[in-house]
Amino acid sequence: MKTTGTMRSLGATHGAVRVEDVYDTDIDDLWQACTNPQRLERWLAKVSGDLRPGGTIHAVFTSTWTGPGRVDICEQPHHLLLTMEPGTPHESQIEAWLTKEGTGTRLVVEERGLPLERLHFHGSGWQVHLEDLARSLADDSIDDARAWSEQAPEPSWLERWNELTPAYQQMAVD
Repeated sequence: MKTTGTMRSLGATHGAVRVEDVYDTDIDDLWQACTNPQRLERWLAKVSGDLRPGGTIHAVFTSTWTGPGRVDICEQPHHLLLTMEPGTPHESQIEAWLTKEGTGTRLVVEERGLPLERLHFHGSGWQVHLEDLARSLADDSIDDARAWSEQAPEPSWLERWNELTPAYQQMAVD
């Protein structure tokens, strides 16, 4: 597996990051890893709330990002759309598409509405998240209670993010 990321402009002030990878698991298992709170906590975020379309959620990501969200689309097992910080100047959308690919499943994640000057931070962050997803799928014994909070990122996430960020700073924004 090789996670790939891109960044693009959506105008003068905002942009989007897109990351994708193919995972050695079936689409239903990957869907569960992306929507089940216990599985999400192993690689991305602690999520609580109403996880149905129209429902509101609260998330604390391994990166420390914390805030509210809304489930806009949840079409099992192919498509998920969340609006984060809805109705605020910081509103963004996270969209995920899952498709069968050979014996595995491709996951594409795009986050839109991000500050253009900070895209590289988000791009490297999402790459680390997808790498963490691969590890969580490969090893069922990963501790679900990894240490992170709103104030302190998950240590291995932070270490990898620091490694990747310079490469994303050098990438072109399309």
